[in-house]
Amino acid sequence: MCPAEAGRPGIQRVLRHTMFRRLFIAQTISRWGDTFNAVALVIVVFQLTNSGVSVSGVVALEVAPVLLLGLVAGSVVDRLPRHHVMIAADLGRAVIAGFLVFKPDQLWALYSAAFGLSALTVFFNPAASSLLPSLVDDDELVAANSAVWSAAVLSQIVLAPLAGAVVVALGAGTAFGINSVTFLLSAMALGGLVVPAAEPVERLARGAEIVQGIQIIRNSRLLSTLAIVQGLAALSAGATSALLVVFAQRHLHIDATGFGFLLAAIGLGAGLGPLVLQRFVSDVRHPMLLFGPYMLRGVVDLALAAFSSFASALVGLGLYGVGTSTGNITYNTVLQTTTPNRFRGRVFALYDVVWQTGRLISIGAGGVLADQLGIRGVYIMGGALLLAAGTAGFVLVPKILMTTPIEGSAGTATPARDF
Repeated sequence: MCPAEAGRPGIQRVLRHTMFRRLFIAQTISRWGDTFNAVALVIVVFQLTNSGVSVSGVVALEVAPVLLLGLVAGSVVDRLPRHHVMIAADLGRAVIAGFLVFKPDQLWALYSAAFGLSALTVFFNPAASSLLPSLVDDDELVAANSAVWSAAVLSQIVLAPLAGAVVVALGAGTAFGINSVTFLLSAMALGGLVVPAAEPVERLARGAEIVQGIQIIRNSRLLSTLAIVQGLAALSAGATSALLVVFAQRHLHIDATGFGFLLAAIGLGAGLGPLVLQRFVSDVRHPMLLFGPYMLRGVVDLALAAFSSFASALVGLGLYGVGTSTGNITYNTVLQTTTPNRFRGRVFALYDVVWQTGRLISIGAGGVLADQLGIRGVYIMGGALLLAAGTAGFVLVPKILMTTPIEGSAGTATPARDF
């Protein structure tokens, strides 16, 4: 191994860890099915109802489980073996998606499945994020998070058009069937996962564990600031992302094809973000890399509101994608390296609750503001919120807090083992 590679581990290096490779494969396959499911759900609900409100109902039913179950999920993830939680979630989701194969045109079934799939994902995601540091070394976390993020982005870019084609040519039932199979394959990959034994911890009542997780965030300057930043960013991103199609039509005056290019620009930028980190950054635990992306996205939103050029919108949204991916990877890495292993599930789940709460409020308010202030007003307010989020992070979090584990060395990751 050359010195440069040793100082800056890459994606190829982390994929040599057998157990991380299993986790990576499971998450990637699961993302493939999620893409087919998301596209099929939206298309079928709109075909059945011809109603934008009905489609929004799918989004609401996907968000609701996070708010209802997020705190409980975090406690479960910290109490039980995390790969067992993920396997159970995969098997449950396989059953739900398989049910839709036989009821692809029943609105009640589609809504129920949207809720059920999201409810089990509430357990799967924090378990995966909390488990990852146990499978790689501390200095490999950036590369590991980059690998997971890149695979998710590429899956969406490549498979979203294919999923639409499958729905049109073969029917929604086929797309739901593909989703069911991917969950089964993910569970099989996780079945062979061997995880280092976790440090035994005192078991508390479920309510006490939830309260303890909240206190961990409240008592940490870093974690509490991240919660504030997450909330402000969610209040922005929920509306601007949901109303991008309105922005395309009313501000840029482009058709559906042009809108597709805008989405592609975001995806391309999001795919380039991890490459930027891998090429130029050796340590992401710096406020500039955690909070700078919020500032970048805020500037982009303001620029989008100020200019109506399609070309400038493509460039701006590409940069927005870069900010989204680099910020996400840095955020995960900082949480994984500073939060004690026994609290990670609750911390990740609580941030999911904060994000989805802000997102839901933003989506609801965004539609009203778009009619009252115009779509430019939504993007101006969104940009201002993102700038406020980034500024709060820079002011409240010095670099030392981002490199110091919470409650001492218990926050460090377990060294990787190539089982």
